Amino acid sequence: MSHAGPSLEEELERARDLSVSDLADAVESIGFECTRCGACCKGHGDADDREPHTATVFPDEVREIQDATAEELEWRDVARPMPYGLSDGDDGPEGETFEWALQTDACGDCAFYEETETDEGTRGACTVHADRPLICETYPFSVALGGTSQPMGEAVDAEGMVRAHECEGLGRNISRAEAEDLARALKERAVRELEEAIGVRDEYRSVATGPGEVVVHDSEGAKRPDGTAAAETRSDE
Repeated sequence: MSHAGPSLEEELERARDLSVSDLADAVESIGFECTRCGACCKGHGDADDREPHTATVFPDEVREIQDATAEELEWRDVARPMPYGLSDGDDGPEGETFEWALQTDACGDCAFYEETETDEGTRGACTVHADRPLICETYPFSVALGGTSQPMGEAVDAEGMVRAHECEGLGRNISRAEAEDLARALKERAVRELEEAIGVRDEYRSVATGPGEVVVHDSEGAKRPDGTAAAETRSDE
């Protein structure tokens, strides 16, 4: 007889009980220092078959980025529907998806990534670094809990609950203070991801989509790509 895995609520309790000290031990053991290579902010693949950058962003994180920038950014300037689950229609992507991703530029790179040339070569930077989403703050690490995301593929290293994903900065020395900062962010992200997943499940309502239409279901309800609420399908339709 098969048994169902832990519920989202059970995983959320596990996330809330995570030890920051234990997470920091794992991060310190693996080691990490950002080299500002920009690989985690850019699209992947060849120019002819380039996969756009995808980094999950929570609805409130979208608004935080909007508030943090000097220019007036629309919702679409910050986030786009996560492409997973959408299909290619005659008028573009269509269907339903359950996450937002940071917006990308024409090259498939994060819209908030920029490069500068220095004496040491090309250096990448985030223009909203202080207000970047938790998934960016914690990369290349994640925690091994059901209902939480794994950025950019499978783990390449792991110390118990902590997973490390492909990054040239892995294996470098990290101070205890920096490891603890990362650990706190990792715990917060795990909790937030599970709270978001529960919210998406509880707020889900059927919404009609036609050709070229996209609906994003997040913890605040169904939205159109511009961040406005999408009308629910009436029961008599």
